[in-house]
Amino acid sequence: MSTHIGAQPGQIAPTVLLPGDPLRAKWIAETFLEDATCYSEVRGMFGFTGTWNGQPVSVQGSGMGQPSMAIYVNELYNEYDVQQIIRVGSCGALTADIAIRDVVIASGACTDSSMNRHRFLGLDYAPVADFDLLRAAVDAARAREDITTHVGLIYSSDSFYNPRAAELGKPLVDHGVLAVEMEASSLYTLAASYQRKALAICTVSDHIVTGEETTAAEREQTFGAMVEVALAAALG
Repeated sequence: MSTHIGAQPGQIAPTVLLPGDPLRAKWIAETFLEDATCYSEVRGMFGFTGTWNGQPVSVQGSGMGQPSMAIYVNELYNEYDVQQIIRVGSCGALTADIAIRDVVIASGACTDSSMNRHRFLGLDYAPVADFDLLRAAVDAARAREDITTHVGLIYSSDSFYNPRAAELGKPLVDHGVLAVEMEASSLYTLAASYQRKALAICTVSDHIVTGEETTAAEREQTFGAMVEVALAAALG
């Protein structure tokens, strides 16, 4: 039994969807999974296991930011032998070419976090998605007519309210970064460390350029397309 999840051996499936919001985890389990049961409520960070098309899958909240998410990812990979984790989160669009509710599939993740600098002794490690999951997710997303999908780099920031956001944003966009969120870089690094699979799929909830944004309720309960893409990529 792990410190922060507290599930018994065998209660967590080899495939885990990882939203930051624990209430989104609950909504995903209730909306998309059959026979979902709650295996953890530790610190209010809900975890559920059920089935999708007859295959076992778990959904685990991870909190906001790379330090919080890394706790759950380490325990999932190390203590529950999880094989693949797909982050299903929200992001902010950095370019006018992307609209609210578009889906961004992250091929790689830049970051301003010091976590990788400590791990790699000051070197700039380039965290990338698992290629098979990436390809499957892109195929699943582009087969749908109800969503617009973008594939490329995202930026995992350690600060939600960054006083240098405008200053940092331009060079990132100039070099192809599509959106900003707070978790993917660490997820990809930890997956590589454990030799497991990981992918981040995010729905655009806020637009840094236009100022548009969705509500908290919408972010919690209406981003279903990315969940369906994630399930199809992992288990389809």
